[in-house]
Amino acid sequence: MIGGSLLLKSQVPKLSKANRKKPEELRSHRWYGVKDMRSFAHRSRTAQMGYTRSDYAGKPVIAIINTWSDINPCHSHFRQRAEEVKRGIWQAGGFPVEMPAMSLSEPFQKPTTMLYRNLLAMETEELLRSYPADACVLMGGCDKTTPALLMGAISMNIPAIFLPAGPMLRGDYRGQFLGSGSDVWKYWDELRAGNITEADWGEIEDGIARSAGHCMTMGTASTMTSTVEALGLCLSGYASIPAPDSRHAQMATLTGRRIVEMAWEDLKPSDILTAGSFDNAVMTTLALSGSTNAAVHLIALAKRAGFGLTLERFDELARKIPVLANIRPSGKYLMEDFFYAGGLRALLKQLTGFLSLAEQTVDGKTIGELIADAKVFNDDVIRSADKALVKSDGLAILKGNLAPDGAVIKPPAAEAHLLKHTGKAVVFKNYDDLSARIDSADLEIDANSVIVLQNAGPQGAPGMPEWGQLPIPKKLLEQGVRDMVRISDARMSGTSYGACVLHVTPEAYIGGPLAFVQDGDLIELDVPARKLNVLISDAEMAKRKAAWVAPAPKFERGFGKIYLQHIQQANNGCDFDFLETQVHASNAENSQKRSKGSEPEIH
Repeated sequence: MIGGSLLLKSQVPKLSKANRKKPEELRSHRWYGVKDMRSFAHRSRTAQMGYTRSDYAGKPVIAIINTWSDINPCHSHFRQRAEEVKRGIWQAGGFPVEMPAMSLSEPFQKPTTMLYRNLLAMETEELLRSYPADACVLMGGCDKTTPALLMGAISMNIPAIFLPAGPMLRGDYRGQFLGSGSDVWKYWDELRAGNITEADWGEIEDGIARSAGHCMTMGTASTMTSTVEALGLCLSGYASIPAPDSRHAQMATLTGRRIVEMAWEDLKPSDILTAGSFDNAVMTTLALSGSTNAAVHLIALAKRAGFGLTLERFDELARKIPVLANIRPSGKYLMEDFFYAGGLRALLKQLTGFLSLAEQTVDGKTIGELIADAKVFNDDVIRSADKALVKSDGLAILKGNLAPDGAVIKPPAAEAHLLKHTGKAVVFKNYDDLSARIDSADLEIDANSVIVLQNAGPQGAPGMPEWGQLPIPKKLLEQGVRDMVRISDARMSGTSYGACVLHVTPEAYIGGPLAFVQDGDLIELDVPARKLNVLISDAEMAKRKAAWVAPAPKFERGFGKIYLQHIQQANNGCDFDFLETQVHASNAENSQKRSKGSEPEIH
């Protein structure tokens, strides 16, 4: 038995008639079941597409939000998976309606998919609000797609289940396994240092991405799909299955079957998400040594659900949660190995002593019940707490006069000697400045320097791109340097590694302290003490702030203008200020509040 073994015994829970919705109570009944002219139009136009009343009458309408596109390789299998989801919906007596949504393709979209995460969240919410959806399947996986789909579905608050794209197969280069992102940075440095040839680089290019699916390292994609499973919003065991594996297709059909039952149960995100389930998601991220991006996305998701998750909570949990997943970039293996070793269920089993096990899930069982029989089949890939990769601090939250509202670092991905370091700043005003000067022979820099990039945050870039793994200067690479302290208000790919301090908040572009750092300033990084400071006086800081001139806005029209007017900082999840749910005292109250106004007015 391997990581997907649960698939063979997944059962769709049987509903008692007492708990089952009546057909006239379905949301879609107002489109299809009412005897008036508009319902006539809805039925006649459905007939136009080749369906008869028997296909949909009295059945839940299930929206399948599909983020497939020709320019998203992570989701290239979603055309087929959508058909497999439909098969399950038909089997369970539902009526499937596939709805394409904006595809956020991490490898291609500029300046960053993060600029458009909230746009997809809004699209998802409005698709579900404006059409006759009783429940939905959310098809995603590529980095920002996962939080975007969930943000929209949580705000709409109809029954929802997530279908993760799954990781791609391991890359291959001359008998060595390659990991997307992590090995790109590694071999790019070796190419720049002259240690491999262009021909070698070409072989790596051809062998690093061999199938459909998202990054097979513990990047943002695998981190976020794993946290969705920990939140209880996808079928147990699904997040770990590689995209090309036939069990992934089988689980797609089971997802289709399950969402029909959830529609009859009226099992909504607000019935599943609690403060405890978000703690479970944070602890899962930490045990995986997951992407630093998870801090931004989970805070945004929690706020949509009405819970006040903070960076401080991440740090509180990080101090006690061991890193158990030996996966790149912090470890040795890849997601395919993780699946064969038992997958996320096995890792959660190892975390039993920390998790809130009574949290409900879309499976209709508690998280504790779902992982009760999970087993580890390779204890080098999925460690026990007494043999943890590191004992704690899968992520760490830093504060100080350089980051009053916080910054984040992934300690296991950095060279240990850099976690407590003081060095002179070498400052780049923006990404173009960095690109122009980083490899200059005249750049005054050494291995002890601290590289600082300004104006790469939510407004400054714009969109807070993954520029945070700042390149090491070529002349230092040639000397054998492979890690340095690097600081920015940008994000970093979850597949990246190094002593990179990220998400410095407030960002430079809006007058955060990072904007006032100058060449030669001493910067103190102390991860054990959680400190990040520029060693200048308060008076000098105030003097520099007084001389600072705010830059002009990056956008004058369209979505970009809306974005700049409403985007929040990284410590608040980078959501739009008008989309958050007010934090309430109880989950039940949240559900009641969000239900009001969630229905379209039908005339």
